[in-house]
Amino acid sequence: MSSTDFRIDPHPAMTPCDPGSADAFTTDEISEADHPHFEAPDEGISVGTWESAPCRRVIDSWPVHEMMTIVSGALTLTHKDGRSENFGPGDTFYIAKGQYVVWEITEKLRKMYMIVG
Repeated sequence: MSSTDFRIDPHPAMTPCDPGSADAFTTDEISEADHPHFEAPDEGISVGTWESAPCRRVIDSWPVHEMMTIVSGALTLTHKDGRSENFGPGDTFYIAKGQYVVWEITEKLRKMYMIVG
């Protein structure tokens, strides 16, 4: 796919990536994969598809500005005040850089994302 294409395949061939701490995963499956669709490192922008097995991570400071759309699976985000939001296929949401969040994938998740560092 070139940077001039308008449509992005939500089911591309995925490449395994480092899943981080195995302790975060909540099932026997420990896996993460990614597929970059577009990157502009000089502008800190990347667009891609990412998936992960169920896991739970407390993130004190989200590292980037990120907008994402859930392709498949389920996710619960919990805010610092304890309020939770559930997301599933077709849901689009945004997490601001620096935001505290508890990220809990409750069903194997595939998301499409746009990150601005």
